[in-house]
Amino acid sequence: MFDVVYTKKARKDLRTIDLKISQKIIEKVFHYSQQKNPLKFAKKLKGSILGDYRFRIGNYRVIFDVDKKGNIKILLILSVKHRREVYRNM
Repeated sequence: MFDVVYTKKARKDLRTIDLKISQKIIEKVFHYSQQKNPLKFAKKLKGSILGDYRFRIGNYRVIFDVDKKGNIKILLILSVKHRREVYRNM
């Protein structure tokens, strides 16, 4: 089990999304955090300035980081955006 921490920006992103969809995203991230290796559900991002990994949840992407040693004690959720918007600022 891993802790999940949402940044202020990620919480703001979730508030701008439809309530049903944001609940689904939160539930899915929680499900991933309860797994032995949550990175098996993630994709490593190349050349990203926002985060190192992403979860794909429907049409939304959850961008997150792990600590410098690669340990996944806490999943730090940095941003939640629709797929057509998420990669613009990366």
